[in-house]
Amino acid sequence: RWQKVLYERQPFPDNYVDQRFLEELRKNVHARQYRYQAVVFQSGAVVQQLCSVCVFVLTWWYMDAGILSPQGLFGAALVSSLLGYVLFDTVDGGAGRWASGRTRWADLKSTLVFTAFTYGFSPVLKTLTESISTDTIYAMSALMLLGHLIFFDYGANAAIVSSTLSLNMAIFASVCLASRLPRSLHTFVMVTFAMQIFALWPMLQKKLKARTPRCYVGVTVLFALAALAGLATVSSVGAVLFASLLLAISCLCPYCLIRLQLLKDNIHGPWDEAEIKEDLSRFLM
Repeated sequence: RWQKVLYERQPFPDNYVDQRFLEELRKNVHARQYRYQAVVFQSGAVVQQLCSVCVFVLTWWYMDAGILSPQGLFGAALVSSLLGYVLFDTVDGGAGRWASGRTRWADLKSTLVFTAFTYGFSPVLKTLTESISTDTIYAMSALMLLGHLIFFDYGANAAIVSSTLSLNMAIFASVCLASRLPRSLHTFVMVTFAMQIFALWPMLQKKLKARTPRCYVGVTVLFALAALAGLATVSSVGAVLFASLLLAISCLCPYCLIRLQLLKDNIHGPWDEAEIKEDLSRFLM
């Protein structure tokens, strides 16, 4: 009788198998079952980040066109930052702050140092790209913002995820765009606003998503509506296309993902590669 061993000589060819070969066949062992509501909820991170990039570009366009003053943007950003700071501590009752060991005084000092540093170097940032053409600046900024969206941490455990690289690319894009604004004050306010929307705002999003899912969904919807309203003042066609993109990401893509799960047909059996599960560290001493 044929045995599935290699240490005995048997009167069978090397590729011989008997009728029991397919008894160990398993299909879709590691397939995951998704719920539509859960996938739509998780897609909110992508929607919010797209809206963040849209709001940032719109804010830059308003300042470049003279519609929005740097004083007005700085005041609005300051008020929103204070509200977000209070909300960040209120959501979990300060548990996250106690776990990290940071105090409010330390946060205030970090904010003052960053603000003073950015304000002092704003004239340098303003003249940093004078020798580069405006078309090149726009192309570099678009490429950096696209890279920011690609490498952003949406909650997936993947090798491509890099929060540091994503943030650096967004700040680089903000410096490039801010250098094309009229004065150094515009540059200072624009870089500060970029830090708020690309660094602080995602932290608040994650806290709301983990602690208060309903509040997170409401904030996502309001943020998307605000981005669409701002984009509609610049281009109605762009607003329609952007709304179609958000609906496709939040509604159509989850539906396609769930439907495609039904078409999976991964097979597993005795022909798979052997997996060594025993601890072999003792042989490496």
